[in-house]
Amino acid sequence: MLKEFKDFVLRGNVLDLAVGVIIGAAFTALVKSLVDNLINPLIGMFVQSTALAHLSVTIGKTKFTYGAFLNDVINFVITAFVIFMLIKIINKIFPKKEEVVQEEKNEELETLQEIRDLLKKQ
Repeated sequence: MLKEFKDFVLRGNVLDLAVGVIIGAAFTALVKSLVDNLINPLIGMFVQSTALAHLSVTIGKTKFTYGAFLNDVINFVITAFVIFMLIKIINKIFPKKEEVVQEEKNEELETLQEIRDLLKKQ
């Protein structure tokens, strides 16, 4: 069982996935820092608030922090756009190879077709 687990973990797909998750987490932290430290202060200049995440509306006793939601939306849009651009660049660098489908010659089928054609001629 331990050998099977080792084989599974050391397979290329699992290692690639692990690297992708680690890089994704680091990239997410980078985007969050960008939004929190650069974009939010720029937006804050226009909405008269120092931090976008602190924007909220209180209705009754309930507080709706729409600023935190806007933060998350900005993080998502930036992350999705960068991933989109990376995929686009990768597709240009490494275009998909068109698979050449070669039909296997079935000699038995060809022989039967020849017999059929000969019978039609008679």
